[in-house]
Formats: sequence, C-alpha cells, structure tokens
Amino acid sequence: MHKGKIKKLVRERGFGFISDTDGREVFFHQSSLVDVQFDALNEEQEVEFEVEKSPKGPRAVNVRVIK
Repeated sequence: MHKGKIKKLVRERGFGFISDTDGREVFFHQSSLVDVQFDALNEEQEVEFEVEKSPKGPRAVNVRVIK
C-alpha cells in the first residue's frame, strides 16, 4: 500500500489527486474510495491506496482514509 495526502479535489467532477510520499501525483476517482464518501474528503487528508496503470497514467484505487 502507498501512502500520501490528498493534494487537490475537483468536487464538481468527482475526482482528485493524491501526492504520494515519493513525490509523484496520482489521479483518483470517487469510485475508487473505500469506506468514505467523496464529499467527506478534505485536501491534506492522509490516505493509503494501491496504484494501477491506466491509459492516462497511474491511478489510485482502494483509497482509504488513514485515521
């Protein structure tokens, strides 16, 4: 599992970006969230996630908030 912080949320479109601990930025979609609603997320919130390849680059899946 990777760890990082939510860098940016695009609420009206249902996606955002996570800043990974290694410095890269990873896209995520609200459908990739586990046990949390998209509207409950905040920028700078710590999360853990897995990364998969997509046609547009790396994408975060199984995104969970670290409590």
